[in-house]
Amino acid sequence: MDSSSLKSAQLLEQMRLHLATDAGKELTKKVGLVYQLNIAPKKLGIDEEIYVVDLKKGEVTKGPYQGKPDATFSFTDNDFLGIATGKTNPQMAFIRGAIKIKGSISAAQKFTPDIFPKPAKL
Repeated sequence: MDSSSLKSAQLLEQMRLHLATDAGKELTKKVGLVYQLNIAPKKLGIDEEIYVVDLKKGEVTKGPYQGKPDATFSFTDNDFLGIATGKTNPQMAFIRGAIKIKGSISAAQKFTPDIFPKPAKL
């Protein structure tokens, strides 16, 4: 993936490597969904970088998904990191308006800190 100013990009790179491992392959069997992440440096909807976490194929790519993802999330860099590392409760972030979700809510509920590699050191 090309360079990015987002702190989230490091975590997504770790995830990309993690999905190539046996633990990552188990994850794709268990979840089997495609997520598009629109991550903005500071403010939702402005200068977003788009990533796809494909838990059907087991890959992370930069750029919009070709087709229809199961769920699309929009959040800021810091909010995404908070959720991915388990420091921020995703439901509370959604209620606060820090996350916007399009698509299947049941698919969105499977996007939890558990799917990220441990330890997620940044």
